[in-house]
Amino acid sequence: MLSLSPLPTALRHPAALHGASAFTTIRTRRGQPLLWPQHLARLSATATLLGLPVPHGTEPPKLEPLPWGLLRLTLTESGLYWSHAALDAGPKPLAGVSVALTSWQVHPQLAAHKTGNYLPYRLAGAGAQAAGAFEGWLRLGDTLADGSRTAPLLELGGELVVPAGGLPSVTRAHHLAGKTFTERPVALAELPHISRVWICGSGVGVIPVRELRLEDGKRVELEAQWPPEVDAVTGWPG
Repeated sequence: MLSLSPLPTALRHPAALHGASAFTTIRTRRGQPLLWPQHLARLSATATLLGLPVPHGTEPPKLEPLPWGLLRLTLTESGLYWSHAALDAGPKPLAGVSVALTSWQVHPQLAAHKTGNYLPYRLAGAGAQAAGAFEGWLRLGDTLADGSRTAPLLELGGELVVPAGGLPSVTRAHHLAGKTFTERPVALAELPHISRVWICGSGVGVIPVRELRLEDGKRVELEAQWPPEVDAVTGWPG
């Protein structure tokens, strides 16, 4: 049986009680934040929506020169805070990774923002990993919206497609610079017809998916093709 304790003072604020906060996670290379302006711009847009202080013009902190790191910025009504940790993603998954479509849904008004209202993403990721998948996908109604910790990039009908309805990924946008792509709603019924998939994020870069697990138990085998050209943002860290 759990004992009942008074709520600590440190938790008596909207960020802890209601998720009234915003955050972004930035890859660092030897202590230098990558794509800092883009991450700050996205964070500022979320701050405006939530009525939080807008971090226009904020300079990055002085960081330990880790070979690879993750810098997290957390914004609340009381200020902007940072933490920095080593990024050790483990061995490169040369054969690609597996992704599971989950039953979890994104919030229809907050899905384009990284807020403290993050529980559906955590649950989707935990469920996918418990089933042996690397990543879990969330939906919006009968469409694909986002990943629990990465952003999907699909190849459908010979064209690159960004599913509408999720977070505007900084890593994905960097990877797509100069490429032709379409952003549109992707119906769940289209998923069996995908030819290739990549997932994009600060922690992993851009990595290919070899298998998609659908809710009905069906598995879609995919061609796992690593991007031919990578940089410090899109490459596997390590």
